[in-house]
Amino acid sequence: MSWNNNKTEDLLGAILQLKTQAEARRFFRDLMTEPELVEFGNRWLAARLLSRGVSYTKISARTRLSSTTIARVSKWLKSGMDGYKLMLNRISHHHASSSAGKGVL
Repeated sequence: MSWNNNKTEDLLGAILQLKTQAEARRFFRDLMTEPELVEFGNRWLAARLLSRGVSYTKISARTRLSSTTIARVSKWLKSGMDGYKLMLNRISHHHASSSAGKGVL
């Protein structure tokens, strides 16, 4: 069974309708269990740390992710569908532009 189907397209469409972090928090908490949310948060943190060159050992200590999961995140970061790269670039540009007027570059 492919992950790319009408059900996931409907889910992605619903996610795109979220307007605020508070809305996202409410939706994702209803959609997922707390451990699932923690797991996804840790994977996202691992992607951010990997992009900064942090070692697997340090990432594992901070996130409690297995080295296998960290390796999978690393693989997707390097040769996945570029979703991690897209969001890392978008967030870094957002932070740079939001702090530009504050002398915090």
